[in-house]
Amino acid sequence: MTLRFFLQHSSLALGETYGCLILSENYLCFKPPKNLSARLLPVKRASIIREDPSLNEAQSRIEEAFAEQRTIIIVGRCWVEYRGRASSKLEPGERIVIVKEDGSLLVHRCRGYEPVNWQPPGCFFKTYMNNDSLAVKAIRRSPRETVIIYFDQIYLVSTFKLIDEGEFSIYASEEDMQKAILLNPSIVEDGFVPIEYEKKVEPGFVDVYGIDREGRMAVIEIKRRTAGKDAVLQLAKYIESIKASASREVRGILVAPKISEEAWNLLKSLGLDFKRVDPKKCSEMLRKMEDKKILDFL
Repeated sequence: MTLRFFLQHSSLALGETYGCLILSENYLCFKPPKNLSARLLPVKRASIIREDPSLNEAQSRIEEAFAEQRTIIIVGRCWVEYRGRASSKLEPGERIVIVKEDGSLLVHRCRGYEPVNWQPPGCFFKTYMNNDSLAVKAIRRSPRETVIIYFDQIYLVSTFKLIDEGEFSIYASEEDMQKAILLNPSIVEDGFVPIEYEKKVEPGFVDVYGIDREGRMAVIEIKRRTAGKDAVLQLAKYIESIKASASREVRGILVAPKISEEAWNLLKSLGLDFKRVDPKKCSEMLRKMEDKKILDFL
């Protein structure tokens, strides 16, 4: 069986439509007008959107979404009560409420990026009518906490079954790579001893300055992305500036995750060295050290 629903806005002339929703046994398809391409969505993943629903209709949709562990977005006028390790009350206002598939809850105001109320993953939820308002209650078992959101008006209820399996990677900045080298100089090479960082020389500032295991001065230029010809030329300028007043041999080391072929050829022709350093590993090292500091403090 196939059902067709035609979408029309009150501002459109009679017969004009936004498009057609076609519901078959397994798929929900939106067929737009004017020969735009149609999009086919599996019914289990199709979004369900209700604009200006009654409180009873909103309750029904929200309960269905809880049962199916869907992500829920509710926009409406609400007030919030929190009870747990402390207690708080948020006076009425128009807000955005998000319930995620893992049982986490966020209540956002119309300004700022931080939620005004929230609960971590693992909450369970229930709804009930409270006089002329719809209550959405989030319960956290341990520690025992409850957040109750009372809606007297709901402008939008939207639910989704989302798929997100992408890995999140944090890549260090050049400053983070510099910190990692100062904390663990063997990242560059065994025996390297940093003496100074952001050393002022005539062309600019040297990222890290030190002595290698053979007693030579070592000038390190750091790049967080593929090092190009400009990075090599910059390093060469630093070395020439330092050589003018140095009493010992000076070598240059370009540190980056990758180097272009053109930069590599120039680097070799100038007698400079390249050391491959992964910004992600620098970030992970700094994070582990921060975690260790926190554990030591506790």
